Amino acid sequence: MRSLAELISEDRSAWAEVEAAVSGSPFAVEILSTDPDRAAACLQRLQVTTKSWLGSLVYLSGGLVVDDGWLRVLGSGHPQRRLPDIHTVNAGFTGAGLVVAQDVMGGEFVWRQGDGPTPSIHYFAPDTLGWEDLGLGYTDWLYGMLNGAIDQFYLSWRWPGWQDEVAGIPFDAGLHTLPPLFTAEGKDIAEVSRRPIPMTQLVSVLHDFADQLGA
Repeated sequence: MRSLAELISEDRSAWAEVEAAVSGSPFAVEILSTDPDRAAACLQRLQVTTKSWLGSLVYLSGGLVVDDGWLRVLGSGHPQRRLPDIHTVNAGFTGAGLVVAQDVMGGEFVWRQGDGPTPSIHYFAPDTLGWEDLGLGYTDWLYGMLNGAIDQFYLSWRWPGWQDEVAGIPFDAGLHTLPPLFTAEGKDIAEVSRRPIPMTQLVSVLHDFADQLGA
């Protein structure tokens, strides 16, 4: 295991690139602060250097809150704002790879090995209960989402007034819908019943449905 000193690169940190992408985003993006001791512990456990976007984000932020809280990019956590750290989220993840972000609908972005030569971001979609390899590494995926891709990615899931509704949901919770989004009756998200529940519960419910249906 590499020491903390080996993981921290002061002169080649990717953090300036992350900050530039956040500043240039067309969406509201909040960088959550972090506790230095918790950040150091998270980075050392992750064993990724701060030369990478993932390592620098975990070490220098509690996480990113994007588009009124619709997307939560995991860092070293912010207990006061109820965003868990990346390791806490992954403690409950039973699949392969590393969960790096979650969205308010219970979707998960996981960095793992796919069919290509290098790991890529895979998305677990609440409307299909399936996994999709986005074909992008962590840096390219996050840059794209911050740069405008989030609008197209979630185009069919936005309903009138969603910003105010999502902004009031804690970062450790997501929206449970009835009927579920993966059913024919639940496809029109503006018409379904929506209520916040703990994110751990929402994710568990969706994955249980996926297992039962063989998705």
